[in-house]
Amino acid sequence: MATKAHILVVDDEANTLASLSRAFRLAGHEAAVCDNAAKALELAKSQNFDLIFSDVVMPGKDGLALLEEMRAQGITTPVIMMSGQAHIEMAVRATKLGALDFLEKPVSTDKLLLTIENVLKLQRLESENRQLRQRLGKHEIVWSGETMKRIMAQAERVAASETRVCILGETGTGKELVARTLHEHSSRASGPFITLNCAAVPAELIESELFGHEKGSFTGAAGRHVGKFEQAEGGTIFLDEIGDMPVPMQAKLLRVLEEGEVERIGGDKPVRVDVRVVVATHRNLESLVRDGKFRQDLFHRVYVFPVVLPPLRERREDIPALIEHFARQVCAQNSWKPIPFSPEAIQALQSYPWPGNVRELRNTVERLMLMATDGLVTEETVSLTLPQGASSGGTAIFTSTGSLSDRVQQYEREVILAELKRNNNHITNAAKALGLERSHLYKKAEQLGIDLRALRQESGR
Repeated sequence: MATKAHILVVDDEANTLASLSRAFRLAGHEAAVCDNAAKALELAKSQNFDLIFSDVVMPGKDGLALLEEMRAQGITTPVIMMSGQAHIEMAVRATKLGALDFLEKPVSTDKLLLTIENVLKLQRLESENRQLRQRLGKHEIVWSGETMKRIMAQAERVAASETRVCILGETGTGKELVARTLHEHSSRASGPFITLNCAAVPAELIESELFGHEKGSFTGAAGRHVGKFEQAEGGTIFLDEIGDMPVPMQAKLLRVLEEGEVERIGGDKPVRVDVRVVVATHRNLESLVRDGKFRQDLFHRVYVFPVVLPPLRERREDIPALIEHFARQVCAQNSWKPIPFSPEAIQALQSYPWPGNVRELRNTVERLMLMATDGLVTEETVSLTLPQGASSGGTAIFTSTGSLSDRVQQYEREVILAELKRNNNHITNAAKALGLERSHLYKKAEQLGIDLRALRQESGR
């Protein structure tokens, strides 16, 4: 067997211990033996066994008593009971106590080895399921309102197809989480999920990142590099911020989508790829097409099924559920006791416009829990943490004039300026506090008429 198990054998017959331990070791396993329940309990407490084989009838404490005491002390190692005096009542009791199986002696070596193999397979499946639950929990999309309910129903319907999906929404609204959901609910769920943020990769490197390169194909290419498309074989590739992809690169991506093959830089033959492509952007692709900044033919290739994610300020009904979800995450990560939020604190957080959206809320929840006194996040904690005036019910928005879009932009501008001031114009710290990537803060500031470079010079940074 390829997998080696660490096994404990408990039996009062020396011949049984010798023959079983020898058979297990010949099959590549490690075997420890003991002839009484008391010693077995000590071994089970001090060592990590993958499986325990125990006789039922033994002098003193029998195997069933041993099993009961192990479970009472929190020892969850799988136990297989064996007996030459087996009867149905004994087997039923062993099962109720938590035995994985009950074997009647004499047991063939083949039967025992098959049992070990099955136990190891079960443990691997349980481990994979735990990892999957942890991954899904980490990337879980949380909502309580009708808006997100409708959007996620659309996403789940399209997930089962090979249709190309374009996810639209502001930075921090959860576009990658939706892409992961599409992948997890697709027939490709067992394949890889590979991501690339097109805005974060320099223009001269993006082709190599996507398609790979051969050794010596350019200066610094010390070896072969397999690109994201090949890494995603049989799965999904998620191209985030595709609206920021350089136009020359767009033409090469279009060819890959049309032909289903990539060519590494410096390569002499194409490589076939079987990949589902999901893209996302915070930009208006149709406007980019009109301005000549995004190829129209590529637009029609990727904009097949659009999923539009609303900003958090347009789904405020979801904020209490998100706060609860993030608070649980933070407590679990730090081994903290639960730290509740007062109703007034939640109300104050619901009134804030969240320019960094869900990502900013996640960061803020963690910061609030660190600042909480007496084990409770209060409205005062919120007012001390959010930019000045932000927790007062959004006064700036309601006292300003103009369209809803103008008012939101004005408030976003005030929030960003307040956060910059709080961080002494340190761009990276302000971006982190707002739940934004540094590059996205620069873009947002440019849209709102904020000169970050001038502010940095004023602060001597």
